[in-house]
Amino acid sequence: MTVPFLPTLSTFFIVLSAVLVAVGWWLIRQRRIEAHKKTMLAAGVSALLFFIIYLSRTVFIGNTSFGGPDSLKIYYTVFLVFHIFLATVGAVFGLVSIWTGLKEVLPRHRKIGPVTSIIWFFTAITGVAVYLLLYVFYKGGETTSVFRAILGY
Repeated sequence: MTVPFLPTLSTFFIVLSAVLVAVGWWLIRQRRIEAHKKTMLAAGVSALLFFIIYLSRTVFIGNTSFGGPDSLKIYYTVFLVFHIFLATVGAVFGLVSIWTGLKEVLPRHRKIGPVTSIIWFFTAITGVAVYLLLYVFYKGGETTSVFRAILGY
């Protein structure tokens, strides 16, 4: 089985970001503040690398539409929209978490950080599921515009 390079690379970076968030969470529980800060920044960079690869592929190549059975397409589409919503919310929360941490607005950072982490874990898990559905479990459909790939028209 051959998997496409760019989607595999971008999925690697999103998984890496989630692993780094988990490590960062553990570090802060150990009161290792500087290590937590560096790890969470690395998680943010990893998420940014995912986004750059994903956006570049979307702009220059297009998106892969679902190539699985038509009977599963509606379920895949609903799942994909849920993933996109989670990723968008997670990205906004992530930026706010990083900003409040760097600016040492610690009451807000401590409040939003755990919520951000949980959202990000679900984003990574659903992102891997989308990758598996598009490239591993089923042969990807046509490469097309982002709206056609998501909505199927």
